[in-house]
Amino acid sequence: MTSKTELNKNDYYGHYIINRDFFPGRQANWQYETYRFEIKKNDSIYFYVTNKEKILKTYRGTIQTTDPSQYSSERLIINMEQPIHHILKTDPTTYRSSWNFYLVFYSEKFNNLYFKKGKWRPLD
Repeated sequence: MTSKTELNKNDYYGHYIINRDFFPGRQANWQYETYRFEIKKNDSIYFYVTNKEKILKTYRGTIQTTDPSQYSSERLIINMEQPIHHILKTDPTTYRSSWNFYLVFYSEKFNNLYFKKGKWRPLD
């Protein structure tokens, strides 16, 4: 019950939004309305810069995971096409709990951005 979720590549597929639970407030709301991404089953990633529901720019790339024999839980590796967005310059750190996980990307402009799986919905 208390052991951490062991992830494989299939677990990473889906839609991701800013996790506003860690640092709620105006900045988290702005990030939520400005950044989101999805990882598709064909191993492609689409990172969206948005103005609420409107997509302003899309950055594309591919994903892979570490060799399953290397770690107990596979880690996400992102390969982006150029130009690259500053949030995606490095691979995310995956934090796992017993029931779920979240991804933390380091940005030289914003420091850490926390993403969780979920569908984007308007805040209003």
